[in-house]
Amino acid sequence: MASTSSRGSSFQYELQGGNFSWDKYLRETNSSPAPISCFKQWPVPPANEFGVAMKLEASDPRNLTSICVATVVGIQGARLRLRLDGSDNKNDFWRLVDSSDLHPIGYCESHGGLLQPPLGFRMNPSCWPSFLQKTLHGAKIAPDRCFKKEPPTPRCNHFEVGMKLEAVDRKNSQLICPATVGAANGEQIHVTFDGWRGAFDYWCRFDSRDIFPVGWCATTTHPLQPPGQKGMPTYKASKLMKETDLSVSVNSPGPSMPVPSPSPTSPNTSTSSAASMATTDRRPQSPPESSQQAASSLVTVSEPDTSSTHSSVTVSVHISPGCYAGHFLSAHKVRTLPLRLGPGSLSRVLMETVQNCINCATDERKVFNLVKEGSSKVCVTATFQGKTYSKSLVSVERVSTFWSYLESFLEELGACENLLSSHPLSGPCLKCQRMRSAFMPASTSHIPEDDAGDMAAAKRRWSTESADSARGTKTLKLPRRQSTFEAEASSTTGDMHVAPAAARCAEPSQWSIEEVVQHISDTDTGLGAYLDLFRRHEIDGKAFLLLNSEMMMKYMGLKLGPVLKLCNIIEKLRARLK
Repeated sequence: MASTSSRGSSFQYELQGGNFSWDKYLRETNSSPAPISCFKQWPVPPANEFGVAMKLEASDPRNLTSICVATVVGIQGARLRLRLDGSDNKNDFWRLVDSSDLHPIGYCESHGGLLQPPLGFRMNPSCWPSFLQKTLHGAKIAPDRCFKKEPPTPRCNHFEVGMKLEAVDRKNSQLICPATVGAANGEQIHVTFDGWRGAFDYWCRFDSRDIFPVGWCATTTHPLQPPGQKGMPTYKASKLMKETDLSVSVNSPGPSMPVPSPSPTSPNTSTSSAASMATTDRRPQSPPESSQQAASSLVTVSEPDTSSTHSSVTVSVHISPGCYAGHFLSAHKVRTLPLRLGPGSLSRVLMETVQNCINCATDERKVFNLVKEGSSKVCVTATFQGKTYSKSLVSVERVSTFWSYLESFLEELGACENLLSSHPLSGPCLKCQRMRSAFMPASTSHIPEDDAGDMAAAKRRWSTESADSARGTKTLKLPRRQSTFEAEASSTTGDMHVAPAAARCAEPSQWSIEEVVQHISDTDTGLGAYLDLFRRHEIDGKAFLLLNSEMMMKYMGLKLGPVLKLCNIIEKLRARLK
């Protein structure tokens, strides 16, 4: 965790890794920084004299023809996090203090224009004049001295392949990371992030305000994210050719390797072609690193980006606003969410889903703390106690991992498991209906929203893992009165919580883990040695029906004989559902 203070205002982020030294890193990678003359940045970065809660006028990033009232909600070095008044935190954006998009209050009127409501204004547009008057009344106005003159634009593109710089991660715009010029084409350069796969790279103009000279973050006290893999060394040609059978070519000074071309329509965004090929330095057992400037005795390997084992897989998350959202989320905010997130890559849709849950929280801190932290490049943020915190999500490279993460997250939220699903519900949620019926008197047709918290007293959501799921509460299962035969059987197994076959749920997809285990034991006693394995892998009825031979052999370590028996049991259950 790194916390910095800029002119009396603090802003906080979690950093991955420890202290990072540019001098050491440049020596390790045998590379050189891009000269300051290449950038549209001042040699000495301007002071940040803004304060949190100050008002100013700014161009709407989603509608550049409109100038809106904005509030400073965060400060980091020479950058401001801005929120357009009348918008929400999902549309926050970052600007440098010397950006031409920023103006003091009154600028628009003095130039014959009118302040506009932001795109996606949350109120009725007819309320805009009164809202504007109210938001500016008694507000803390940013003084003129806070606004700095924009630096001049370099005459031409002086960047060369292999030069090092610092760049904004456009997928997580609060972050600035070490990067390398992977290619130069006319007025465009290809920014590749050191130690990260090509999915985060992008093309931009040489005069972009999102790129900075080496050392800019340290000068402005802005945190710099360390590379994903620090100190990637280059290799001599003879050594590299022994370590890899990939095709290599000698790289003379200047760009001679095949690199992706910038998109003619949207050069400032990451394109599919840019993500599909990356110029990399390679060493054994290391992820691809961004391009290095190499001497003629060194080689560079050009290989496809493998940022995901399922790079072409897309996923969508369907939101069911009628489902119970738990006591951590605001039901009203959940109803304002789109009905579907995606389709998109696994990491992007996961980030959007988790971030939307944080934004819908009654207390962002509590939901943020429930998010399972990982080491991926994808981050989510939350604002509380006047600071913004960032947390990296886990890396998801498989669809099954993606849904497993969301299922666990919903369980932590205490929400209905159908709140986030792979397919839209074709009607009211049956689980929510059963839960409501358990709490409602016979003459009641609905539950007041204010009483919704009483329907889930426990943190764990009501799910198929308990025979008491319809009641929506976490209860202890008490052993029922048993027959003499059953008592003797339970005394030998030591399990008082296994449902007998007669009491087991008729719908296999609704079975709990113990009901699955009991069914396997009842069907084939020879499989008893593998029952604990199903408990450890948390195989409930729904998961059991999805198993196949490859999964059981590869991930559960079962041998062919038991797998064939289990596949036969599963096929019989599937036939019952048809």
